[in-house]
Amino acid sequence: MELSVLKITGEDTGKKVILNDGVFAIEPNDHAIYLDVKQFMANNRQGTHKSKQRAEVAGSTRKIKKQKGTGTARAGSIKSPVFRGGGRIFGPVPRDYSFKLNKKVKRLARLSALTYKAMQNSILVVEDFNFETPQTKAMVKFNDSLQVTDKKSLIVLPEPNKNIYLSARNLKKTNVVTASDLTTYDILNAKSIVFLESSIEVVNRLSGN
Repeated sequence: MELSVLKITGEDTGKKVILNDGVFAIEPNDHAIYLDVKQFMANNRQGTHKSKQRAEVAGSTRKIKKQKGTGTARAGSIKSPVFRGGGRIFGPVPRDYSFKLNKKVKRLARLSALTYKAMQNSILVVEDFNFETPQTKAMVKFNDSLQVTDKKSLIVLPEPNKNIYLSARNLKKTNVVTASDLTTYDILNAKSIVFLESSIEVVNRLSGN
């Protein structure tokens, strides 16, 4: 599969770049995508939710009424879950939601997501560029030239670039990642994926061929 390489202004440079069919044209596996996205979101959960059980709430330990003769059920503590202000039964406790996923499954999910984006013609390739200084206005102009301002876009860099990252940091719909850190969730969460020309070489190696 071939794509035209665009200038930062959105014009065609006349160059072409080849997308590896082993990355952008495989048989997509929806279940692998589901598992990878599920793991990504689970690993990002803080898991710090907590409610107090009967041993943790404040309250007197005095027996609140006599054992027999009241006509109602016996009760030995005001901290019982059946009373207002008592502890909670089986309440949430801090826990780790992360789980293991095989590398081959994660790789298959990433390739499947890239294949779907290629099928949807949602991939753009731009020649390598850099900003002299971090400037949000420059990134807005860049998005306008590629007509991706009004939709979520993902800019994929071949290596970390502080100026580009800081220029996009204040833009809600623009995300910047390096090709080596590309995740299935990032790919699916973007309407348009903008690859810098050099980053295509890194992504093409994901096929392992």
